[in-house]
Amino acid sequence: MSCGCGSPETAEDDGCSGGEAYALQVLGDAMAPEFNDGEIIVVEPDGALRDGSYVVARHDGGWIFRQLVARGTGWALHALDGRHADLPLPDLAAVHGVVIQKSVPGRRRLTRRYV
Repeated sequence: MSCGCGSPETAEDDGCSGGEAYALQVLGDAMAPEFNDGEIIVVEPDGALRDGSYVVARHDGGWIFRQLVARGTGWALHALDGRHADLPLPDLAAVHGVVIQKSVPGRRRLTRRYV
């Protein structure tokens, strides 16, 4: 079964199992230049977390797409464009998936993998 779930929050409601990859569309420019507005990311819910991984996480009652970075003895969510402050994470429980691929709609050659 292919899963095109709209968000991590609705994945199970849409018939996707908890460990099945899903696709999301990048909105905004916080992750530019690596990820641009309108690109599609594929997220693996059970992906291995490491410093530098691109992740989808719960933050402030919503979902956020950022880079996971080690900061001292903890972790933070980092925007690539530099206009947003890093968001400290108390632990990794807020992270709900690792980006494993990005695609530019209509441009198959621009697909990039992150695993």
